[in-house]
Amino acid sequence: MMIKHGYYYTLMICLLIPAQAFSQQNMANRIWYTSPADASAKDNPDGWVSDTAWLKALPVGNGHIGAMVFGDVSKERIQLNEMTLWSGSMDEGDNPEAPKHLAKIRELLFQGNYKEATALTNKTQITKGKGSGHGNGANVPFGCFQTLGDLWLDFHSTQPYTGYHRELDLINGIAMSRFTQGGVTYTREVFASHPAKALVIRLTASKPGAVSFHVTLDRPERFSVSTQGNALVMEGVMNDGREGEGMRYKTNVSPILTGGTVRATGNSLQIKNADAVTLIVTAKTNYRQQYPDFINPDYENELASITRKAAAQSYAALKQAHTADFSGFMKRVQFSLGATTNDIPTNELLHNNFRTKNEQILYPLYFQFGRYLLLSSSREGGLPANLQGIWANKIQTPWNGDYHTDINVQMNYWPAEVTNLTESHIPLMDLIASLQEPGKKTGRIQYGMNGWVLHPITNIWGYTSPGEAASWGMHIGGGAWIMQHVWEHYNFTRDEAFLRKAYPMLKEASLFYLDWLVPDPQTGKLVSGPSPSPENTFKAPDGSQAQISMGPSHDQQVIFNLFENTLASAKILQLKDDGFLTKVAAAKANLARPAIGPDGRLMEWAEPYEEVEPLHRHLSHLFAFYPANEITMNKTPELAAAVKKSLEARGDAGVGWTYAWKIALWARLHDGDRALSILNNQLRPTDATDTKYDNGGGTYYNLFDACPPFQIDGNFGVIAGMAEMLLQSHEDFIELLPALPGAWKNGSIKGLVARGNFVVDMEWKDGKLKKASVLSRSGAPCQLRYNGKTVKVPIQRGRKISVIPYFQ
Repeated sequence: MMIKHGYYYTLMICLLIPAQAFSQQNMANRIWYTSPADASAKDNPDGWVSDTAWLKALPVGNGHIGAMVFGDVSKERIQLNEMTLWSGSMDEGDNPEAPKHLAKIRELLFQGNYKEATALTNKTQITKGKGSGHGNGANVPFGCFQTLGDLWLDFHSTQPYTGYHRELDLINGIAMSRFTQGGVTYTREVFASHPAKALVIRLTASKPGAVSFHVTLDRPERFSVSTQGNALVMEGVMNDGREGEGMRYKTNVSPILTGGTVRATGNSLQIKNADAVTLIVTAKTNYRQQYPDFINPDYENELASITRKAAAQSYAALKQAHTADFSGFMKRVQFSLGATTNDIPTNELLHNNFRTKNEQILYPLYFQFGRYLLLSSSREGGLPANLQGIWANKIQTPWNGDYHTDINVQMNYWPAEVTNLTESHIPLMDLIASLQEPGKKTGRIQYGMNGWVLHPITNIWGYTSPGEAASWGMHIGGGAWIMQHVWEHYNFTRDEAFLRKAYPMLKEASLFYLDWLVPDPQTGKLVSGPSPSPENTFKAPDGSQAQISMGPSHDQQVIFNLFENTLASAKILQLKDDGFLTKVAAAKANLARPAIGPDGRLMEWAEPYEEVEPLHRHLSHLFAFYPANEITMNKTPELAAAVKKSLEARGDAGVGWTYAWKIALWARLHDGDRALSILNNQLRPTDATDTKYDNGGGTYYNLFDACPPFQIDGNFGVIAGMAEMLLQSHEDFIELLPALPGAWKNGSIKGLVARGNFVVDMEWKDGKLKKASVLSRSGAPCQLRYNGKTVKVPIQRGRKISVIPYFQ
């Protein structure tokens, strides 16, 4: 059969492959479905309510542009995001009157007068502005990450269709749908190219001249649409939170046709009788991450250049460059539990696992999906993944789609290093660097102290002030906690040039806490406060229910971690002490440390107060065990036992990110079966269970984490916990298979990274390590532990060696 265009010949060969055979070819790393998401269903404007259709769509992203692809047949919807598209503007939330009241608040807390101390804190220490708008900041200066809008492709066809298949290729980063309608088989591919900085949409058919559709763009507010030549353009101005104009944005849709015609009609494009169509979607805002001047005046010229370069390439060239780029990261890690057949739709696979608790193909698939989401939403040169990564379909995104620094943004990056996506960690480093100047201003104005400080919320506008209520907004440990990621990036990569550049941030964060800490009048130990243990409440001795106190365990632990990492960095960099390092060492030595309460649990506060919510979702006082390493099974077994008692008391339930943290904690406790049990709870499909915020967790149809609502930290935190089940390196040795569940009898994983810049490959059979190799990328000393035995392994930089002989 001869066909005029060469690509049709290839297409027809593919179409002759039986559907069942096609579905089993290289499907292990694909999520797939036999029906589209319902693009015609309207999103629910309430941020707390699930959007059923949107949560069936498939995500693509390049760290700059994100899209949710619905795969509908008659009217395709592709919901768009641009990573920097925020409402709001800079906000003066620092309170110059706050410092004069701080000593009195501390005095009241030390005296046990929590009710009065809380009232004075709420009166004098919280933001003087509107803060986050209590999580609804779209129309206040704090702002909100928002949808860029929707691209609609209307095919004006209501004919029945057969053979529908929709999938997301996690390795190559391509969403695809395929179906037959009216005797013609249609294929649509969508990917977000990082090399081209564009979203690319390709529509083909098995019959020449069969591709016809109508193209429109819209968003819920603040937009205008026009045509410029044969391109569709949407642009607008965001709300700055003060009834004025804020950020500007612009989106282009440029069609490239093989055959057929395109006609601009006012605010839409009409494409008729094409053989194939490629749509190049580009977008940019006038934002730049440069405090205090966030305006990029040249954004339209930059967008025009990006568009021209992308449109000048053939589809084959665009796809090849994208695939090479994306798969180059994804192929670094390969994970299998022995199952190779992914022959049922992913939604059905979730339901099967809900029943069996042992679908061996699902766990690696979910693991790679988490890596896929991180790579898609966090690339060098962009912003870090926010509460929803890079995907949001609302004007008022839940919790503003911002950066919460009392667990959420940190959890987003727990898997970055260990799952071999270190480059995706860089945007978080850039965000931290951008917060230095506003954080110093907050430290000076809000507290009269040196150094920089960060509270539990921040945004792209450099917000570092406290939140709107002391119960959560006075979390003072945000700066110390987020700085752990600076140290971890060095510890995994051993990049001294990075550490030298980052050291001033460690120093300035430490300077703030040196000023902030005060001696406890009873013990003389240095304590932090007033501050909460994030979002938790206790019954105070004065009969009140309180959140703030002096010396909450979480603060003490993150500050200890910061001081330890600052001192270690100075030693590595061979810095001379001008007195600063001596002060840090003395303060670290005199910090109040984790203590065990009368009930055997690790204490959450300086005193063994009773929790108001014994099953509270936060586990902040266990930071020292994971993600930090002050408490370990090996070094501090009694404290590790207290961590276990705390976990048992909290129970195994929670919201999405709580499950993630518990998986990692139980893995550190070497209890893989308990970790797997919680993992299965997280993987339960939301349409099979009742998921509300107080009874949360679970997984949506498209594998997004149900906090609920959708929060991406659960996706990221869970895979970090899964990695912890298989490899740990938080002490001075690398432990192989430390928490392997009994159900994962046979498997292999290649490409995990251990601290010290080692790449580890493992294979096991019947629960026993069969093969293992280690590649040293930096030449650091290597100690390995397996099954209770620790060995030193001589290995040179750049070498990969088998390590099984060392355990025989």
